[in-house]
Amino acid sequence: MTQPAPRTSVSMEAAIQRRARMAEEMRIAKMVRRLVTPEGAAIHLKLASAAERGGAFMIDVAIQWVIVIATLLGLDYLSRTLSMGSTNVAFAFWLVFYFFVRNFYYIYFEIGQRAATPGKRILGLRVASRDGGRLTANSVLARNFIREIEVGLPFQFVMMGAGSAAGGWMALFGLLWSGVFLLFPIFNRDKLRVGDLIAGTWVIKAPKAKLMEDITSAAARPQSGSRYVFTRQQTEAYGIHELHVLEDVLRQSTPDVKAQVAARIRTKICWEKIDSETDLAFLEAYYAALRRHLEQRMLLGERKTDKYDAR
Repeated sequence: MTQPAPRTSVSMEAAIQRRARMAEEMRIAKMVRRLVTPEGAAIHLKLASAAERGGAFMIDVAIQWVIVIATLLGLDYLSRTLSMGSTNVAFAFWLVFYFFVRNFYYIYFEIGQRAATPGKRILGLRVASRDGGRLTANSVLARNFIREIEVGLPFQFVMMGAGSAAGGWMALFGLLWSGVFLLFPIFNRDKLRVGDLIAGTWVIKAPKAKLMEDITSAAARPQSGSRYVFTRQQTEAYGIHELHVLEDVLRQSTPDVKAQVAARIRTKICWEKIDSETDLAFLEAYYAALRRHLEQRMLLGERKTDKYDAR
């Protein structure tokens, strides 16, 4: 008589876990965007959440303040060891240094190859162009100079409003201004700042390339991952055009064609055939490595169109 109760309890718990899992999958799916490049390659990007972006921003602000405070203390110590008049010079130098740190900290890091500040790198984020192209200097400058309007200007309003009745309204205006801009990423589906909207950028999770399971069935098996290890020079041998050709070969060609293509690739990349290596397994493994390499390059805005492209 007491047996049905545990079964009902287990089934209800399983249903609750299943609903929770489905809800989490739906939440993650809402943050994924499919980007098709001009070459026809589809890349799936996961956008950074508002919390992740806020956390990265706070880390960067903390790093900036550590830099400027450490510089101020160092200049103060240096000025005391020199003449008394050097204090004003040191303070003036610090103000200039603070200006550059405040305005060019983000630009310096995001205009580099990793397109990420230290805060973003800690949380696994990076800036990318929304059209799949290279992240240009104009885009980086635009998105970061807008930050001064979003954060710096309302902060100045608050500081100017302290200590007077009229200034209180100015401080309130500054708070409302900052509220509109700082909460803007929460109320749009792509979690964009106003600077991102103007610059044509978004912040994504740093990509971890995955193999395409529809073709690379053999490369997807755990035991084959350690057998085929290609160097960067070997994956640099071909471009997007050859990747598409290789995809057609894997999908539609005869074993004889696969053998010919495998022989050409082995010669091109100076690959020595492994014991018991089949042509199909080699082609699938090389296809997976080449696609992973090209996807990573395209996420950095670098396209290698074919084997003759020397970029």
